Amino acid sequence: MAPVPDPAPSHGGPRLGRRRFLTVCAGVSLGTAAACTAPPPHTRSVTAPAGRLRPESEREAPGTADWRLGSTGPVDAVAGYADRVSVTPGERFALHVSTTAASLRVSAFRVGWYGGRQARRIWASERIPGRAQPAPRTLSATRTVRADWPATLTVDSTGWPEGAYLLRLEADTGHQRYVPLIVRSAEGAGRTVLLHAPATWQAYNRWGGSSLYNGTSGAYATRSLAVTFDRPYDGVGAEKFLVYEWALVVLAERLGIPLAYSTGVDVHRDPGVLRGAHAIVCLGHDEYWTPEQRAHVTAARDAGSNIAFLGANTCFRRVRLEAGEGADDRTVVCYKSDFRADPCYGSRPALVTTDYRLPPAPDPESSLTGVLYEGYPVDAPYVVRAADHWLYEGTGVRSGDGFAHLVGVEYDRVTPGAPAPGPLEIIAHSPLVCEGRPSHSDSAYYTTPAGAGVFATGTMRWVEGLVAGTGMLGRDHGMDARTRAFVTRTTENLLRTFAKGPAARRS
Repeated sequence: MAPVPDPAPSHGGPRLGRRRFLTVCAGVSLGTAAACTAPPPHTRSVTAPAGRLRPESEREAPGTADWRLGSTGPVDAVAGYADRVSVTPGERFALHVSTTAASLRVSAFRVGWYGGRQARRIWASERIPGRAQPAPRTLSATRTVRADWPATLTVDSTGWPEGAYLLRLEADTGHQRYVPLIVRSAEGAGRTVLLHAPATWQAYNRWGGSSLYNGTSGAYATRSLAVTFDRPYDGVGAEKFLVYEWALVVLAERLGIPLAYSTGVDVHRDPGVLRGAHAIVCLGHDEYWTPEQRAHVTAARDAGSNIAFLGANTCFRRVRLEAGEGADDRTVVCYKSDFRADPCYGSRPALVTTDYRLPPAPDPESSLTGVLYEGYPVDAPYVVRAADHWLYEGTGVRSGDGFAHLVGVEYDRVTPGAPAPGPLEIIAHSPLVCEGRPSHSDSAYYTTPAGAGVFATGTMRWVEGLVAGTGMLGRDHGMDARTRAFVTRTTENLLRTFAKGPAARRS
């Protein structure tokens, strides 16, 4: 299969409107209308070794309704970034904030079910003097935009339970933005590991004018060849997390299954959280992987950990993580179509940062995911093929049933000739037309000799489908409540079964 030309970026989710995700969740409880089963009874608090608070410790805690953003205001009203993509509970981290306001506060909200409120305020700062920080600088060799602001405050995460967090910067002018942060788990044995994708968040980040897709001129040719976590995210500050990850976190917490939290950056560095994990869940847009991350996830699969790929275009780009000026792994390097300019070209071909399927060291993602990314943009119905598969139990679907708009905006398919991990069950087969060319998207399932089950949705809209018809994300691509009920029940089946251990022995 010929690869899609690189200049057509994999945009993925919706461009949220002017008030992107500012008030869109008000009055709506994820899972209330969509769920086919009642939430489990609350469990008692659970403390991990060394005093770490596991996600279970939060299930009886009250939620906080006021976690959403108010007005973001102008671009320079307030913005910030953390000096870590994740921390362990009790670890300190620095926040670097710029604001035109005289002062600000910071609130830390942990995302979860919380009886339908979907988050809880874990911590809030005192009032902090505001400061407008200098303009960013650009490293000419790689066109990398860096903020490099001094630290505004240092935060102690002692007592923070493991989980996904939104830090809300609250200027005294009323303007607000988010900073995402994962409080990661040290171990995931017997748990479902939610694997967040900050490398992909950063790849698309255009704060300061440049991403891995476009430069300050808007042209692909002037794009960054490396991007850094030492700058804020654009827009509301956490758009990729909100669109492609948030709804799955809320659902997983509502189900009451044992959870662990980590990121691709952390698994690249240390695979310990994957050892003995019952399941690994890659969320709605997880495109940029290091070879180390891929090797560690593959090893976990081969040891019996189930894997769910709840998006499309997963593990498509090979990247390197390099040190920033203050810490390791703060820079995401990806030369893409300029791979011959990569310093590793000619000496370390397996580290050259381009599409995994391309020379100089081709290794298509399908050997892990079972499916191969094919195209963008597309909007098509999701068509069930194997209605009797256990994943669809309780959905009421019949083979041939379709769910409008669920396939998009990128898609994967089972591709003849592409490397595959073994026999594949195609449980959905969705005809489509992409850029005038007929094709199809596939949801595929396979099992490994160790008993692991691996499921790939074949569409980037799966996690968005969990809130279809609610308006939570600003728009639904036309997906409706029927789609929400189908995606929710299928995902519940998946998570519950995968949480029990190797699915080939249980499903």
